[in-house]
Amino acid sequence: MQKNILIVDDDQHIREVLQFALEKVGFKVEPATNGKEAVEKFAARSYDCIVLDITMPEMDGLEVCKQIRKTSETPILFLSSRDEEIDRIIGFEIGGDDYVTKPFSPRELVARLQAILKRTAPKPQTAARTMNKGSLKLDTDSYTAYWHEKSIALTATEFALLATLLKHPDKVYNRDELMDGAYQDITVSDRTIDSHIRRIRQKFADSNSDNIIETMHGIGYKLGTCQ
Repeated sequence: MQKNILIVDDDQHIREVLQFALEKVGFKVEPATNGKEAVEKFAARSYDCIVLDITMPEMDGLEVCKQIRKTSETPILFLSSRDEEIDRIIGFEIGGDDYVTKPFSPRELVARLQAILKRTAPKPQTAARTMNKGSLKLDTDSYTAYWHEKSIALTATEFALLATLLKHPDKVYNRDELMDGAYQDITVSDRTIDSHIRRIRQKFADSNSDNIIETMHGIGYKLGTCQ
């Protein structure tokens, strides 16, 4: 099935470059010229992923992400002309799935977008439909996490990281191993992994779980006791 992508950028040239690159590999693309238009279009129909510029008139990309995250976990890939760590961390802390800095390679952006969509693609019927440990359950068909049977809304990347930890719940994963499990062939920084882990912890803490993921200092992370 053809994937629908919303691209949001106030620069017409960038919108045209993105639209050409994405349509070339088979995506259906709809552009938005600013944040306000993006929120309106998102409310009117569903999209499989959003490519979202951070710096825009009317409403910036971070605010757009906050608005969308109130009702949806649709994957979001940020674009920014500022290659600053604070931008990257803020983007992920409010719910972004990945981040590309301008100027960017259209080929790299397409690869990152495809990796996000692959993580959210329905699994074959032969695959395990649920993963469990203690009070934690992951439904791999619907990409839904449950804590004491209460659903926890996770982004595609957050779900992939938690599923990687749950595959071997007693194993301590370093950041490279988590990167391989969640991002496959795409390289991201250690700080990006840490930011996603913080968001997972916060979401489960809001449901009275304070040990969903344990930090093993100097090594990485492992799944908590999940009690």
